[in-house]
Amino acid sequence: MADVLIALGGNVGDVRATFRKAISNICGMTQAALLARSSDYTTPPWGNEAQATFINACIEIDTSLDPHALLFTLHKIEKKFGRDRAAEQHWGPRTLDLDLIAYDDVKIDKPELTLPHARLFERAFVLVPLAEIVPDRIIAGRSVRDALAAVSTAGILRLPDLDQP
Repeated sequence: MADVLIALGGNVGDVRATFRKAISNICGMTQAALLARSSDYTTPPWGNEAQATFINACIEIDTSLDPHALLFTLHKIEKKFGRDRAAEQHWGPRTLDLDLIAYDDVKIDKPELTLPHARLFERAFVLVPLAEIVPDRIIAGRSVRDALAAVSTAGILRLPDLDQP
């Protein structure tokens, strides 16, 4: 079994409901155990800033799928929730974005998959929820906590839990 970190994001539709359903799909379709789930955070758009605010979160799962099979399954789940990678604008609006952030300590550098995620240490919208669930996890020689301390978290706000008023 591999310890895997996945980032979730979206800014179209009821993103928080999509996250709940997508996490259920991830666990079911990968036969994974959900080890941890961060809070949801509103975050400013990254890359293309002329769009709606995003909601981001991260999960930690335990799965026996290999990295390529897991990525294939994540893309299948994105499509199920309305994402069309071929037709979308780069860094544009989306219903669901699932990024494979880390898979144990595996390093892969191929056109279809880079592990750990190539832009992880630039993205506060991933590091903030990761730091909530795995602050001491070492990825590419850096702890998540230390990586978060090196980026601006301006505009990132934790959302209240859905089961609270």
